[in-house]
Amino acid sequence: MRGVPGDLTTSTRPPTTIPLRHFLVALAFLVAGGGLALLRAAGLAGTAPGLDGIAVAHLLLVGWVCLTILGAMTQFVPVWSGVEIHSERLATLQLVAVAVGVTGLAAGLWLGRPADAALMAGVMVLGIGAFAYNISRTLWRARPFDTTEAHFALAVGFLALAAVLGGTLAADYRWGVLAGSGLSRPAVVDAHVTLAVLGAVVTTVIGALYQLGPMFTQTDELAVETRATRVETAAYPVGVLALGAGRLVEASPVAAVGGVLVAGGAAVAGAILLRRVRDATGAATPMLSRYAVVAVAALAWSATALATWIRAPLGPDVRFGHPAVGPVLLGALIGFVVVGSLYHVVPFIVWLDRYADRVGLERVPAIDDLYDARVATVDFAATLGGTALVLAAALSPAVAALGTDWPLAAGTSGLVHTVGGALVVGGALLFAGNMVGTVIRHGGVEMVRRSGPESGRESASGATADPSEGSDASGR
Repeated sequence: MRGVPGDLTTSTRPPTTIPLRHFLVALAFLVAGGGLALLRAAGLAGTAPGLDGIAVAHLLLVGWVCLTILGAMTQFVPVWSGVEIHSERLATLQLVAVAVGVTGLAAGLWLGRPADAALMAGVMVLGIGAFAYNISRTLWRARPFDTTEAHFALAVGFLALAAVLGGTLAADYRWGVLAGSGLSRPAVVDAHVTLAVLGAVVTTVIGALYQLGPMFTQTDELAVETRATRVETAAYPVGVLALGAGRLVEASPVAAVGGVLVAGGAAVAGAILLRRVRDATGAATPMLSRYAVVAVAALAWSATALATWIRAPLGPDVRFGHPAVGPVLLGALIGFVVVGSLYHVVPFIVWLDRYADRVGLERVPAIDDLYDARVATVDFAATLGGTALVLAAALSPAVAALGTDWPLAAGTSGLVHTVGGALVVGGALLFAGNMVGTVIRHGGVEMVRRSGPESGRESASGATADPSEGSDASGR
Protein backbone atom coordinates (compact mmCIF):
# COMPACT_ATOMS: atom_id res chain seq x y z
CA MET A 1 0.00 0.00 0.00
CA ARG A 2 1.43 3.37 -0.91
CA GLY A 3 2.25 5.21 2.32
CA VAL A 4 1.61 2.26 4.64
CA PRO A 5 4.30 -0.41 4.65
CA GLY A 6 3.11 -3.98 4.94
CA ASP A 7 5.14 -4.70 8.09
CA LEU A 8 3.21 -2.23 10.24
CA THR A 9 1.19 -3.99 12.91
CA THR A 10 -2.14 -2.19 12.64
CA SER A 11 -3.90 -4.65 14.98
CA THR A 12 -2.07 -3.17 17.98
CA ARG A 13 -3.33 0.36 17.60
CA PRO A 14 -5.91 1.83 20.03
CA PRO A 15 -9.40 2.74 18.77
CA THR A 16 -9.13 5.39 16.07
CA THR A 17 -11.45 7.70 18.01
CA ILE A 18 -8.67 8.39 20.52
CA PRO A 19 -6.17 10.02 18.12
CA LEU A 20 -8.96 11.55 16.06
CA ARG A 21 -10.34 13.35 19.11
CA HIS A 22 -6.84 14.67 19.83
CA PHE A 23 -6.56 15.99 16.27
CA LEU A 24 -9.97 17.66 16.26
CA VAL A 25 -9.47 19.31 19.65
CA ALA A 26 -6.04 20.44 18.48
CA LEU A 27 -7.65 22.02 15.41
CA ALA A 28 -9.98 23.94 17.72
CA PHE A 29 -6.93 25.33 19.52
CA LEU A 30 -5.39 26.25 16.16
CA VAL A 31 -8.49 28.28 15.34
CA ALA A 32 -8.56 29.88 18.80
CA GLY A 33 -4.86 30.71 18.78
CA GLY A 34 -5.00 32.07 15.24
CA GLY A 35 -8.03 34.19 16.08
CA LEU A 36 -6.41 35.70 19.17
CA ALA A 37 -3.22 36.34 17.20
CA LEU A 38 -5.26 38.35 14.70
CA LEU A 39 -6.84 40.32 17.55
CA ARG A 40 -3.39 41.16 18.91
CA ALA A 41 -2.23 42.22 15.45
CA ALA A 42 -5.29 44.47 15.18
CA GLY A 43 -4.43 46.11 18.50
CA LEU A 44 -7.14 44.33 20.48
CA ALA A 45 -4.75 42.76 22.96
CA GLY A 46 -5.63 41.04 26.20
CA THR A 47 -5.85 42.69 29.58
CA ALA A 48 -2.16 42.23 30.35
CA PRO A 49 0.26 43.19 27.55
CA GLY A 50 2.95 40.55 27.25
CA LEU A 51 0.95 37.86 28.98
CA ASP A 52 -1.52 37.77 26.09
CA GLY A 53 1.32 36.81 23.76
CA ILE A 54 2.25 33.94 26.08
CA ALA A 55 -1.40 32.86 26.03
CA VAL A 56 -1.43 32.70 22.23
CA ALA A 57 1.88 30.81 22.23
CA HIS A 58 0.47 28.15 24.56
CA LEU A 59 -2.72 27.80 22.54
CA LEU A 60 -0.70 27.16 19.38
CA LEU A 61 2.27 25.22 20.75
CA VAL A 62 0.59 23.18 23.47
CA GLY A 63 -3.02 23.24 22.33
CA TRP A 64 -2.40 22.64 18.63
CA VAL A 65 1.09 21.22 18.08
CA CYS A 66 1.55 19.21 21.28
CA LEU A 67 -1.97 17.79 21.34
CA THR A 68 -1.44 16.70 17.73
CA ILE A 69 1.80 15.02 18.78
CA LEU A 70 0.09 13.35 21.75
CA GLY A 71 -2.61 11.93 19.50
CA ALA A 72 -0.15 10.88 16.79
CA MET A 73 2.16 9.06 19.19
CA THR A 74 -0.77 7.35 20.89
CA GLN A 75 -1.87 6.01 17.50
CA PHE A 76 1.39 5.28 15.76
CA VAL A 77 3.81 4.13 18.44
CA PRO A 78 1.79 0.91 18.84
CA VAL A 79 1.55 0.57 15.05
CA TRP A 80 5.23 1.21 14.34
CA SER A 81 6.51 -0.74 17.34
CA GLY A 82 4.06 -3.63 17.18
CA VAL A 83 3.06 -3.40 20.86
CA GLU A 84 -0.22 -2.62 22.59
CA ILE A 85 -0.71 0.87 24.02
CA HIS A 86 -0.17 0.63 27.77
CA SER A 87 -3.50 2.23 28.71
CA GLU A 88 -6.31 3.58 26.55
CA ARG A 89 -7.83 5.22 29.65
CA LEU A 90 -4.66 7.26 30.22
CA ALA A 91 -4.73 8.24 26.53
CA THR A 92 -8.21 9.66 27.03
CA LEU A 93 -7.23 11.31 30.34
CA GLN A 94 -4.26 13.07 28.77
CA LEU A 95 -6.50 14.72 26.17
CA VAL A 96 -9.00 15.99 28.73
CA ALA A 97 -6.37 17.23 31.17
CA VAL A 98 -4.20 18.99 28.60
CA ALA A 99 -7.19 20.55 26.82
CA VAL A 100 -8.74 21.84 30.04
CA GLY A 101 -5.39 22.93 31.41
CA VAL A 102 -4.20 24.88 28.38
CA THR A 103 -7.61 26.53 28.01
CA GLY A 104 -7.56 27.72 31.62
CA LEU A 105 -3.92 28.76 31.44
CA ALA A 106 -4.44 30.78 28.26
CA ALA A 107 -7.61 32.41 29.62
CA GLY A 108 -5.89 33.40 32.85
CA LEU A 109 -2.92 34.89 31.01
CA TRP A 110 -5.10 36.69 28.46
CA LEU A 111 -7.17 38.22 31.26
CA GLY A 112 -4.07 39.22 33.23
CA ARG A 113 -4.63 36.75 36.09
CA PRO A 114 -1.48 34.61 36.05
CA ALA A 115 -1.92 33.47 39.68
CA ASP A 116 -5.22 31.84 38.76
CA ALA A 117 -3.71 30.47 35.56
CA ALA A 118 -1.15 28.61 37.68
CA LEU A 119 -3.82 26.23 38.94
CA MET A 120 -4.86 25.28 35.42
CA ALA A 121 -1.21 24.86 34.45
CA GLY A 122 -1.08 22.12 37.06
CA VAL A 123 -3.93 20.31 35.29
CA MET A 124 -2.04 20.61 32.01
CA VAL A 125 1.13 19.21 33.58
CA LEU A 126 -0.92 16.30 34.93
CA GLY A 127 -2.10 15.49 31.41
CA ILE A 128 1.43 15.66 30.00
CA GLY A 129 2.61 13.42 32.82
CA ALA A 130 -0.08 10.86 31.99
CA PHE A 131 1.00 10.90 28.34
CA ALA A 132 4.70 10.58 29.19
CA TYR A 133 4.04 7.62 31.49
CA ASN A 134 1.72 5.91 29.02
CA ILE A 135 4.02 6.21 26.01
CA SER A 136 7.12 5.38 28.06
CA ARG A 137 5.52 2.15 29.27
CA THR A 138 4.51 1.38 25.69
CA LEU A 139 7.95 2.10 24.22
CA TRP A 140 9.64 0.10 26.98
CA ARG A 141 8.24 -3.06 25.42
CA ALA A 142 9.47 -2.08 21.96
CA ARG A 143 13.20 -2.26 22.62
CA PRO A 144 15.64 -2.27 20.94
CA PHE A 145 14.64 1.08 19.45
CA ASP A 146 14.87 1.95 15.81
CA THR A 147 15.69 5.54 14.83
CA THR A 148 12.11 6.80 15.03
CA GLU A 149 11.44 5.11 18.38
CA ALA A 150 14.66 6.55 19.83
CA HIS A 151 13.64 10.06 18.82
CA PHE A 152 10.16 9.56 20.24
CA ALA A 153 11.54 8.30 23.56
CA LEU A 154 13.84 11.32 23.77
CA ALA A 155 11.02 13.68 22.83
CA VAL A 156 8.84 12.29 25.62
CA GLY A 157 11.66 12.90 28.08
CA PHE A 158 12.14 16.47 26.85
CA LEU A 159 8.40 17.10 27.11
CA ALA A 160 8.37 15.86 30.70
CA LEU A 161 11.29 18.13 31.62
CA ALA A 162 9.66 21.08 29.87
CA ALA A 163 6.43 20.41 31.78
CA VAL A 164 8.30 20.44 35.09
CA LEU A 165 9.91 23.79 34.29
CA GLY A 166 6.61 25.14 32.95
CA GLY A 167 4.81 24.07 36.10
CA THR A 168 7.51 25.76 38.16
CA LEU A 169 7.09 28.99 36.22
CA ALA A 170 3.33 28.87 36.69
CA ALA A 171 3.69 28.15 40.41
CA ASP A 172 6.07 31.10 40.67
CA TYR A 173 3.24 33.40 39.57
CA ARG A 174 1.21 32.28 42.57
CA TRP A 175 3.69 31.29 45.26
CA GLY A 176 7.03 32.81 44.20
CA VAL A 177 8.80 29.45 44.24
CA LEU A 178 11.85 30.74 42.33
CA ALA A 179 12.74 33.23 45.05
CA GLY A 180 15.94 32.09 46.70
CA SER A 181 16.54 29.32 44.16
CA GLY A 182 19.45 31.11 42.52
CA LEU A 183 17.72 30.87 39.15
CA SER A 184 16.38 33.90 37.36
CA ARG A 185 12.90 33.67 35.88
CA PRO A 186 14.08 34.66 32.34
CA ALA A 187 16.68 31.87 32.45
CA VAL A 188 14.07 29.31 33.48
CA VAL A 189 11.79 30.54 30.69
CA ASP A 190 14.63 30.15 28.17
CA ALA A 191 15.31 26.59 29.32
CA HIS A 192 11.59 25.74 29.33
CA VAL A 193 11.13 27.00 25.78
CA THR A 194 14.27 25.19 24.61
CA LEU A 195 13.17 21.83 26.00
CA ALA A 196 9.57 22.26 24.82
CA VAL A 197 10.11 23.50 21.26
CA LEU A 198 13.59 22.32 20.24
CA GLY A 199 13.43 19.27 22.48
CA ALA A 200 9.92 17.82 22.51
CA VAL A 201 8.48 19.21 19.28
CA VAL A 202 11.43 19.26 16.86
CA THR A 203 12.78 15.91 18.09
CA THR A 204 9.35 14.39 17.42
CA VAL A 205 9.28 16.00 13.97
CA ILE A 206 12.73 14.65 13.07
CA GLY A 207 11.89 11.17 14.31
CA ALA A 208 8.59 11.10 12.43
CA LEU A 209 10.22 12.32 9.22
CA TYR A 210 12.70 9.43 9.32
CA GLN A 211 9.63 7.17 9.11
CA LEU A 212 7.28 9.28 6.98
CA GLY A 213 9.91 10.52 4.53
CA PRO A 214 10.67 7.10 3.02
CA MET A 215 7.04 6.03 3.40
CA PHE A 216 5.54 8.80 1.30
CA THR A 217 8.37 9.59 -1.10
CA GLN A 218 9.00 5.90 -1.86
CA THR A 219 12.76 6.47 -1.85
CA ASP A 220 15.58 4.34 -0.46
CA GLU A 221 18.09 5.58 2.09
CA LEU A 222 21.57 6.32 0.77
CA ALA A 223 24.60 4.97 2.61
CA VAL A 224 25.81 8.45 3.48
CA GLU A 225 22.37 9.25 4.90
CA THR A 226 22.50 6.19 7.13
CA ARG A 227 25.75 7.41 8.66
CA ALA A 228 24.48 10.99 8.93
CA THR A 229 21.33 9.80 10.69
CA ARG A 230 23.41 8.00 13.32
CA VAL A 231 25.39 11.19 13.94
CA GLU A 232 22.23 13.28 14.22
CA THR A 233 20.57 10.80 16.58
CA ALA A 234 23.52 11.13 18.95
CA ALA A 235 24.26 14.83 18.51
CA TYR A 236 20.86 16.51 18.44
CA PRO A 237 19.53 15.38 21.86
CA VAL A 238 22.87 16.12 23.52
CA GLY A 239 22.72 19.55 21.94
CA VAL A 240 19.21 20.19 23.29
CA LEU A 241 20.28 19.22 26.81
CA ALA A 242 23.41 21.37 26.62
CA LEU A 243 21.56 24.35 25.17
CA GLY A 244 18.78 24.05 27.75
CA ALA A 245 21.14 23.56 30.69
CA GLY A 246 23.41 26.36 29.55
CA ARG A 247 20.48 28.72 29.33
CA LEU A 248 19.13 27.60 32.71
CA VAL A 249 22.37 28.40 34.56
CA GLU A 250 23.33 31.17 32.11
CA ALA A 251 26.54 29.47 31.00
CA SER A 252 27.16 30.83 27.51
CA PRO A 253 29.93 28.39 26.42
CA VAL A 254 27.81 25.36 27.31
CA ALA A 255 24.79 26.80 25.53
CA ALA A 256 26.89 27.66 22.47
CA VAL A 257 28.14 24.07 22.14
CA GLY A 258 24.59 22.84 22.49
CA GLY A 259 23.41 25.30 19.87
CA VAL A 260 25.99 24.06 17.37
CA LEU A 261 24.85 20.46 17.87
CA VAL A 262 21.16 21.38 17.60
CA ALA A 263 21.62 23.40 14.42
CA GLY A 264 23.83 20.71 12.89
CA GLY A 265 21.39 17.93 13.71
CA ALA A 266 18.44 19.81 12.25
CA ALA A 267 20.46 20.51 9.09
CA VAL A 268 21.13 16.79 8.64
CA ALA A 269 17.44 15.95 8.95
CA GLY A 270 16.50 18.77 6.58
CA ALA A 271 19.04 17.73 3.95
CA ILE A 272 17.89 14.10 4.01
CA LEU A 273 14.25 15.14 3.68
CA LEU A 274 15.03 17.53 0.83
CA ARG A 275 16.79 14.78 -1.10
CA ARG A 276 13.87 12.42 -0.56
CA VAL A 277 11.30 14.97 -1.70
CA ARG A 278 13.41 15.76 -4.76
CA ASP A 279 13.58 12.07 -5.71
CA ALA A 280 9.97 11.27 -4.78
CA THR A 281 7.97 9.16 -7.18
CA GLY A 282 4.27 9.30 -7.82
CA ALA A 283 1.75 12.13 -7.81
CA ALA A 284 2.23 15.26 -5.75
CA THR A 285 0.17 15.42 -2.54
CA PRO A 286 -0.47 18.08 0.11
CA MET A 287 1.95 16.18 2.33
CA LEU A 288 4.85 16.23 -0.15
CA SER A 289 4.43 19.90 -1.08
CA ARG A 290 4.49 20.89 2.58
CA TYR A 291 7.40 18.58 3.35
CA ALA A 292 9.39 20.39 0.65
CA VAL A 293 8.82 23.64 2.57
CA VAL A 294 9.84 21.88 5.79
CA ALA A 295 13.14 20.74 4.27
CA VAL A 296 14.05 24.21 3.00
CA ALA A 297 12.96 25.85 6.26
CA ALA A 298 15.03 23.37 8.29
CA LEU A 299 18.17 24.13 6.31
CA ALA A 300 17.65 27.90 6.40
CA TRP A 301 16.81 27.88 10.10
CA SER A 302 19.83 25.72 10.93
CA ALA A 303 22.23 28.03 9.08
CA THR A 304 20.91 31.22 10.68
CA ALA A 305 20.63 29.64 14.14
CA LEU A 306 24.20 28.35 13.97
CA ALA A 307 25.56 31.76 13.02
CA THR A 308 23.61 33.35 15.89
CA TRP A 309 24.22 30.87 18.70
CA ILE A 310 27.98 30.67 18.17
CA ARG A 311 28.15 34.34 19.15
CA ALA A 312 25.19 34.76 21.55
CA PRO A 313 23.16 31.71 22.68
CA LEU A 314 21.52 33.37 25.70
CA GLY A 315 18.60 35.77 25.98
CA PRO A 316 14.97 35.92 24.87
CA ASP A 317 15.77 37.39 21.46
CA VAL A 318 17.72 34.31 20.35
CA ARG A 319 15.60 31.52 21.85
CA PHE A 320 14.70 30.30 18.36
CA GLY A 321 17.92 31.25 16.61
CA HIS A 322 18.37 34.46 14.64
CA PRO A 323 16.25 37.15 16.32
CA ALA A 324 14.67 38.32 13.06
CA VAL A 325 14.13 35.17 11.00
CA GLY A 326 14.53 32.34 13.52
CA PRO A 327 10.93 32.31 14.81
CA VAL A 328 9.54 32.52 11.25
CA LEU A 329 11.68 29.71 9.86
CA LEU A 330 11.18 27.46 12.88
CA GLY A 331 7.46 28.17 12.80
CA ALA A 332 7.39 27.13 9.14
CA LEU A 333 9.34 23.97 9.91
CA ILE A 334 6.90 22.92 12.63
CA GLY A 335 3.67 24.22 11.13
CA PHE A 336 4.08 22.80 7.64
CA VAL A 337 5.11 19.36 8.90
CA VAL A 338 2.08 19.17 11.20
CA VAL A 339 -0.33 20.34 8.50
CA GLY A 340 1.24 18.11 5.84
CA SER A 341 1.11 15.04 8.06
CA LEU A 342 -2.48 15.64 9.12
CA TYR A 343 -3.50 15.92 5.48
CA HIS A 344 -2.78 12.21 5.29
CA VAL A 345 -3.33 10.98 8.84
CA VAL A 346 -6.86 12.34 9.41
CA PRO A 347 -8.24 11.07 6.06
CA PHE A 348 -6.43 7.76 6.61
CA ILE A 349 -8.09 7.25 10.00
CA VAL A 350 -11.46 8.08 8.48
CA TRP A 351 -10.75 5.72 5.56
CA LEU A 352 -9.89 2.87 7.92
CA ASP A 353 -13.06 3.37 9.92
CA ARG A 354 -15.44 3.92 7.02
CA TYR A 355 -14.08 2.11 3.97
CA ALA A 356 -11.43 -0.48 4.86
CA ASP A 357 -13.87 -3.35 5.37
CA ARG A 358 -15.56 -2.57 2.03
CA VAL A 359 -12.44 -3.16 -0.09
CA GLY A 360 -13.15 -5.93 -2.59
CA LEU A 361 -16.90 -5.62 -2.07
CA GLU A 362 -17.58 -2.24 -3.62
CA ARG A 363 -15.75 0.73 -5.03
CA VAL A 364 -14.15 2.83 -2.31
CA PRO A 365 -12.48 6.25 -2.59
CA ALA A 366 -8.77 6.88 -2.25
CA ILE A 367 -7.45 8.61 0.84
CA ASP A 368 -6.70 11.74 -1.18
CA ASP A 369 -10.30 11.82 -2.39
CA LEU A 370 -11.66 12.37 1.12
CA TYR A 371 -10.54 15.98 1.58
CA ASP A 372 -11.15 18.92 -0.74
CA ALA A 373 -8.03 19.20 -2.92
CA ARG A 374 -8.93 22.73 -4.06
CA VAL A 375 -9.06 23.99 -0.48
CA ALA A 376 -5.76 22.23 0.21
CA THR A 377 -4.18 24.11 -2.69
CA VAL A 378 -5.55 27.46 -1.53
CA ASP A 379 -4.53 27.01 2.10
CA PHE A 380 -1.03 26.01 0.99
CA ALA A 381 -0.72 29.11 -1.19
CA ALA A 382 -2.02 31.32 1.63
CA THR A 383 0.26 29.94 4.33
CA LEU A 384 3.33 29.84 2.08
CA GLY A 385 2.70 33.34 0.71
CA GLY A 386 1.96 34.67 4.18
CA THR A 387 5.14 33.11 5.58
CA ALA A 388 7.16 34.69 2.76
CA LEU A 389 5.68 38.13 3.54
CA VAL A 390 6.37 37.77 7.27
CA LEU A 391 9.93 36.71 6.47
CA ALA A 392 10.41 39.65 4.12
CA ALA A 393 9.14 42.06 6.78
CA ALA A 394 11.48 40.51 9.35
CA LEU A 395 14.45 40.90 7.03
CA SER A 396 13.62 44.48 6.07
CA PRO A 397 15.36 46.30 8.97
CA ALA A 398 18.54 44.23 8.64
CA VAL A 399 18.75 44.78 4.90
CA ALA A 400 18.04 48.49 5.29
CA ALA A 401 20.84 48.77 7.83
CA LEU A 402 23.25 47.47 5.21
CA GLY A 403 22.20 50.24 2.83
CA THR A 404 20.95 47.69 0.30
CA ASP A 405 17.91 48.27 -1.86
CA TRP A 406 14.89 46.28 -0.68
CA PRO A 407 11.51 45.86 -2.33
CA LEU A 408 9.69 47.01 0.80
CA ALA A 409 9.29 50.77 1.00
CA ALA A 410 10.30 52.48 4.21
CA GLY A 411 7.68 52.16 6.91
CA THR A 412 5.70 49.43 5.16
CA SER A 413 7.27 46.41 6.87
CA GLY A 414 4.68 46.53 9.66
CA LEU A 415 1.82 46.41 7.17
CA VAL A 416 3.48 43.60 5.22
CA HIS A 417 3.97 41.64 8.45
CA THR A 418 0.29 42.07 9.34
CA VAL A 419 -0.90 41.03 5.89
CA GLY A 420 1.42 38.03 5.94
CA GLY A 421 0.22 36.99 9.37
CA ALA A 422 -3.40 37.30 8.27
CA LEU A 423 -2.69 35.06 5.26
CA VAL A 424 -1.06 32.45 7.49
CA VAL A 425 -4.02 32.46 9.87
CA GLY A 426 -6.46 32.36 6.97
CA GLY A 427 -4.67 29.36 5.48
CA ALA A 428 -4.69 27.64 8.86
CA LEU A 429 -8.43 28.19 9.19
CA LEU A 430 -9.02 26.74 5.71
CA PHE A 431 -6.93 23.70 6.61
CA ALA A 432 -8.85 23.19 9.86
CA GLY A 433 -12.16 23.46 8.02
CA ASN A 434 -10.98 20.98 5.40
CA MET A 435 -10.06 18.39 8.03
CA VAL A 436 -13.27 18.84 10.02
CA GLY A 437 -15.26 18.65 6.79
CA THR A 438 -13.52 15.38 5.91
CA VAL A 439 -14.56 13.83 9.21
CA ILE A 440 -18.15 15.07 8.95
CA ARG A 441 -18.68 14.04 5.32
CA HIS A 442 -17.12 10.59 5.53
CA GLY A 443 -17.00 9.63 9.17
CA GLY A 444 -19.86 11.47 10.78
CA VAL A 445 -20.10 12.73 14.34
CA GLU A 446 -20.77 9.21 15.60
CA MET A 447 -17.23 8.21 14.59
CA VAL A 448 -15.81 10.70 17.07
CA ARG A 449 -18.30 9.92 19.81
CA ARG A 450 -18.08 6.16 19.91
CA SER A 451 -15.28 4.14 21.50
CA GLY A 452 -14.17 0.56 21.65
CA PRO A 453 -12.85 -1.99 19.18
CA GLU A 454 -15.48 -1.25 16.59
CA SER A 455 -13.99 2.23 16.11
CA GLY A 456 -10.95 0.95 14.31
CA ARG A 457 -9.55 -2.40 15.21
CA GLU A 458 -12.19 -4.40 13.37
CA SER A 459 -11.15 -2.75 10.12
CA ALA A 460 -7.44 -3.31 10.63
CA SER A 461 -7.41 -6.08 8.05
CA GLY A 462 -8.48 -3.54 5.47
CA ALA A 463 -5.24 -1.65 6.00
CA THR A 464 -3.51 -4.23 3.86
CA ALA A 465 -5.43 -2.97 0.86
CA ASP A 466 -4.28 0.11 -1.00
CA PRO A 467 -6.40 3.09 0.00
CA SER A 468 -4.33 5.37 -2.19
CA GLU A 469 -6.28 4.10 -5.17
CA GLY A 470 -10.03 3.66 -5.56
CA SER A 471 -11.20 0.07 -5.48
CA ASP A 472 -14.33 -1.79 -6.41
CA ALA A 473 -15.60 -5.34 -6.06
CA SER A 474 -13.64 -6.49 -9.07
CA GLY A 475 -10.41 -5.22 -7.61
CA ARG A 476 -9.89 -2.36 -10.06
